Amino acid sequence: MILNKIDHKRRVVVTGLGVVSSLGIGWEEFWKNLMAGKSGISKIESFDTAQYDRHYAGEVRGFDPKKFIDKRKVKHMGKASQFAIVAGKLALKDSKITPDLMSKFKIGVALGTTMGEIQVTEQIVKHSIKNPRLNALAKRALILPASTICINLAEELNLQGNNLMFSNACAAGNFAIGYGYDLIRAGRVDCMLAGGVDSLSRIAFTGFRRIFAMAPEKCQPFDKNRQGMMLGEGAGIIFLESLESAEQRKANIYAEILGYGVSCDAYDMTDPSVKGISTSIERSIKASGISIDKIDYISAHGTGTVENDKAECAAATKVFGKRINNIPMSSIKSMLGHTMGASAALETIACCLAIRGGGIPPTINLENQDGECAIDCVPNKGRRKRVDVALNNSQAFGGNNASLVLNNFNLEG
Repeated sequence: MILNKIDHKRRVVVTGLGVVSSLGIGWEEFWKNLMAGKSGISKIESFDTAQYDRHYAGEVRGFDPKKFIDKRKVKHMGKASQFAIVAGKLALKDSKITPDLMSKFKIGVALGTTMGEIQVTEQIVKHSIKNPRLNALAKRALILPASTICINLAEELNLQGNNLMFSNACAAGNFAIGYGYDLIRAGRVDCMLAGGVDSLSRIAFTGFRRIFAMAPEKCQPFDKNRQGMMLGEGAGIIFLESLESAEQRKANIYAEILGYGVSCDAYDMTDPSVKGISTSIERSIKASGISIDKIDYISAHGTGTVENDKAECAAATKVFGKRINNIPMSSIKSMLGHTMGASAALETIACCLAIRGGGIPPTINLENQDGECAIDCVPNKGRRKRVDVALNNSQAFGGNNASLVLNNFNLEG
């Protein structure tokens, strides 16, 4: 809840990007591989999948937290905290904010997650079954709550502004970014690190398989023969500040956040609602103060499940009408897998880079497009195209929807 009066004239911009993903650590490698249509899906190595009939996910490779975090601290953190700290540090470095300004600015943290420190849960359960009297696990239990991810990030970087973790499942990253946007406009903080994070785990893998939501080897959003999502992991964190602050310190500005919209289907735990999705899109555009014909690109939630893709395309058609055929609408989950709480944040970063770099990442693995998903999904190959205004859609179990509008900050909203 934002108690201070929001200054609608205060513009909020993105000046730093931090990425940990199966397509690279750091936004440069991430973006290069996205535009190349590279797949980050591989056989799972972090746990044994022999007992399952699914064996693939978007697992982060080559991640060494000790390159970024003191090794004495690493052993007391879950993997999600490690991802978040690395992405946060990369975002700060990319923003080129000086230590002097860091000490003067009030910087907050807002992150989203689906599973929290789920790997810590697995460790506790595993060892407790073997030895129910093992008291040494008590200290591990202290790092179990999802909120410790935000706490660890703030403690590592000495950030003393507002600190909040959102658990709105796979839309949580957009909720967190929207909250950070509001805090800056309300003058509650000077800057925010906002985004999302999740790590791959046996528990998550088992859960999504039990609801028959996972494809065997590849994610095929909008394809007639799509068989479900692929799980992924990682973190996406952006550095937000007012336009005035960014211009004063001559920061590199990737994009401006114009506004966001949220909704709840109040319909079903897993089945999406066309009305709920379209409502979040409409609210984001209204909050942004732009007309619908200004949208140049839509970053789709695009999970690759039959019902989600169909509902999302129907919702987009409801909002944009026949113009939807002329708006590129791609899903980077086809390459990354579904990174859960990190997904909306990584997609926001992709939108920032599309605006900055004049390119649109593809939806790979498209072989036979579904007639009920009659959109321009940028099939299989990245496209060079100017993007001035991008819409990032995210949906989650429980009917939580969040849409975010970003633009070229040089343009008038």
